[in-house]
Amino acid sequence: MNKEFIQAIEDLEKERQISKDVLIEAIESALVSAYKKNYGTAQNVRVDIDRETGDIAVLMRMDVVDEIEDELTQISLDEAREIDYRYQAGDIVEYQVTPRDFGRIAAQTAKQVVVQRIREAERGMIFDDYITRQGEIVTGTVQRISNDTMFINLGKTEGILAANEQVPGEKYNVNDRLKVYIMDVKKTTKGPQVFLSRSHPGLVKRLFELEVPEIEDGIVEIKGIAREAGSRTKLAVYTAYEDVDPIGACVGARGTRVQAIVDELHGEKIDIITWSEDPVELIASVLSPAKVEKVILAENGEKAAMVVVPDYQLSLAIGKEGQNVRLAAKVSGWKIDIKSHTQYESIEAEDADMSEDEAAEAAIVEVE
Repeated sequence: MNKEFIQAIEDLEKERQISKDVLIEAIESALVSAYKKNYGTAQNVRVDIDRETGDIAVLMRMDVVDEIEDELTQISLDEAREIDYRYQAGDIVEYQVTPRDFGRIAAQTAKQVVVQRIREAERGMIFDDYITRQGEIVTGTVQRISNDTMFINLGKTEGILAANEQVPGEKYNVNDRLKVYIMDVKKTTKGPQVFLSRSHPGLVKRLFELEVPEIEDGIVEIKGIAREAGSRTKLAVYTAYEDVDPIGACVGARGTRVQAIVDELHGEKIDIITWSEDPVELIASVLSPAKVEKVILAENGEKAAMVVVPDYQLSLAIGKEGQNVRLAAKVSGWKIDIKSHTQYESIEAEDADMSEDEAAEAAIVEVE
């Protein structure tokens, strides 16, 4: 090795942010192992690489002792003083034992170490990059599909889109481009693994942030989101600015903003409602598109409510297989029990009858 090698190491330090000293120390350590492997010795040696010239020296290390017990690691005081009269017992003697053909072995070993460290550094940089982008949207290309798991080329690395994170009904082929949500990033022995999702509610939230400037600027806030991927999403939005319509901002002129998101989600329905700190108003809103007659909050302090809707609106309020009320409960954080107008009147009548019976019983007790 020579000055060109040292220059190459310095270039790596600049381009890959791999410390020159760390890299040279790793090469020195690997060369010690290579020396012992190739020359069949267990002797105490170290390798020194000159940081300026790149010259390599294999140095034997011997402890100076009055009486030798291990000839492989110790040297007598008399022998040491033949090298330098200043040695004392307890000192360490080093002398060069570099084999003639060690340069070839050194070059091979150095190359392996450098390649390994570059790979480790790249993996580290990829992990550091994607761990900070967790919860963001990236665009990738389908690279391969294996047992319903899609592997997405993200440029610097490959992301994993598992079957349970895909949207029912969405089909992709190799080389198709798609937007994905970075759900998790983990370090493994094979390098960083980036786990992606198309079904996560965060995907819809991020799409709105990209499409609606008012959300990105903080003028409009997304207060709640609930999603059944591939079918329907409910989004609750709020603004503190009186002159801003939060729903209108999300929908856009002639529905262009929300339509762009619906197209990206391949036709998934999106309900946008106004968030309110008043639970009665909030619950009435989240059941949209159904009309609500009355909201009765639980008196025991639970976040539960009975909602009364017109008879003809009952199926709409509940939704297909209960989807509308299920999403409404998730986005609002309230447990919702829906009753039709007729059902509610029956409950009221039963309560009235019970109250009359209780009053009659009380009167009998007073007479007695």
